[in-house]
Amino acid sequence: QVHLVESGGGLVQAGDSLKLSCAASGRTFSSWGMGWFRQAPGKEREFVALISWNGRSTYYADSVKERFTIARDNAKNTVYLQMNGLEPEDTAVYYCAADPTGRTTILADYEYWGQGTQVTVSS
Repeated sequence: QVHLVESGGGLVQAGDSLKLSCAASGRTFSSWGMGWFRQAPGKEREFVALISWNGRSTYYADSVKERFTIARDNAKNTVYLQMNGLEPEDTAVYYCAADPTGRTTILADYEYWGQGTQVTVSS
């Protein structure tokens, strides 16, 4: 089992940067693929980025490509999302999630979820 806790959200202005962290408990963290999703008010939760268990493979939604970077430190049981050039459209609750395959963008494939962290970008 994997327990996930996100942190690092906040209120920023357009063009600013934020770095989200997701701390995981469980001895098998390094064997799980990890993903970031987000949910804006009134919208469905959507895929943002994923990273394979060893960090060698990553994949991004088109809307965040070139602006966001996902990374992980298995020694610290932590996955990160560096967000640069934030836009008001990035305002959402951001969730990290764990997936046994490390290569899916489908929300239902992720088995464990954090509670989310709010990111608000003002114009």
